[in-house]
Amino acid sequence: MIPVLFGVSILTFSLTKMLPGSPVDYILQFQETTPGLREQLEAQYNLNEPVYVQYWLWLRDAMVLDFGDSLISDRSVSGAILRRLPKTLLLGGGGFLIAVTIGIPLGVLAAVNNGNTIDEASRVGALLGIATPNFWLGLMLLLVFSVQLGWFRVIPPDMPTLSLPMLKFVILPAITLGTASSALIMRLTRSSMVEELNKDYVRTAKAKGLSERTVIVKHVLRNSMVSVVTVAAIQVAFIVNGSVVIEQVFSWPGVGRMLIQAITQRDLPVLQAIVLMIAVTIVFVNLIADLLYSWLDPRIRY
Repeated sequence: MIPVLFGVSILTFSLTKMLPGSPVDYILQFQETTPGLREQLEAQYNLNEPVYVQYWLWLRDAMVLDFGDSLISDRSVSGAILRRLPKTLLLGGGGFLIAVTIGIPLGVLAAVNNGNTIDEASRVGALLGIATPNFWLGLMLLLVFSVQLGWFRVIPPDMPTLSLPMLKFVILPAITLGTASSALIMRLTRSSMVEELNKDYVRTAKAKGLSERTVIVKHVLRNSMVSVVTVAAIQVAFIVNGSVVIEQVFSWPGVGRMLIQAITQRDLPVLQAIVLMIAVTIVFVNLIADLLYSWLDPRIRY
């Protein structure tokens, strides 16, 4: 993980430096220009240093979660992210929960009914789920359930993250976020289950008198989960990245929306901090997936 995180930090810093325009130019648009102001701002944010010095100073502070102050609001970047992070975690967690709770059961159902109408319907549903753009799906859900039926608010309420109105509002964004991932998880669960159902140990278990339910739940499903965990970890990356778009569609006050604002305003400290946070999250999720492999399949330990 350490070399990966080090490489991620280099890419994060380098890509933000490649953005056109200078953040100082953006700041000066809203201030009265005085002699020496540009030099003062560049020195304040270490922009007058060589690139490698800027990287080292940034990495040194990032290792203790100090990302400096925002170029626009002049407030702590870490504090601003922490205030918005719970809402993004709620949205991402809801999307992942929907993806898993829908994808795995439907995948098992399709595998058990391999080749019949239920299996064919699952294939069509998975194709539609993968092919539907999440921003379009979000707009359609808002149009139907918020504008026409009035079941949900159009704009999120200004309330604590775990309050009932916020939990109700997050349903539509979570469905939008988890739809494509649930389709992919369903297809992989189905293919892994079909492969396991054709193995000798399944026939042996049935010959010993074990019920089909016991064979599927205790043996086949667990052995199929190694592949499913892999794709589920990958889907976390899609959910994290997709939350940026979904937060914009639903006006969700999370880190993703903050990222869009940082890009448009050339707020490099905020931009670097959020991109690095997303990358670190994905790396850690993949680590957890690796650790789960040995629990699901003890043969991997040896």
